[in-house]
Amino acid sequence: MQMEERLAKIFKALAHPIRVKIVEKLSEGEKCVCELLEFVEYSQPNLSQHLKILKEAGIIEHRKIGQNIHYRIKNDIIKNILFGAKDLILQIHEFERM
Repeated sequence: MQMEERLAKIFKALAHPIRVKIVEKLSEGEKCVCELLEFVEYSQPNLSQHLKILKEAGIIEHRKIGQNIHYRIKNDIIKNILFGAKDLILQIHEFERM
């Protein structure tokens, strides 16, 4: 897979508000599915589908601890991308207000 295709896959995975919300929550640290369910207020199958997309894009990874599956951000650079995008939005909004 070409670099551009990989990059597009990451941005496509982050192009859904619920997945952005999941990544934001995981930026606080590793979370089990039960914690994510409370946070996003979606059904477990729906959450699993979003987690699968993030995992396939290489954004998150998981590990099993006992009966629970825990997810975490695979690379801290993802946090930088997310928070950088938020900063960009704030700057654009500030510029538009001028």
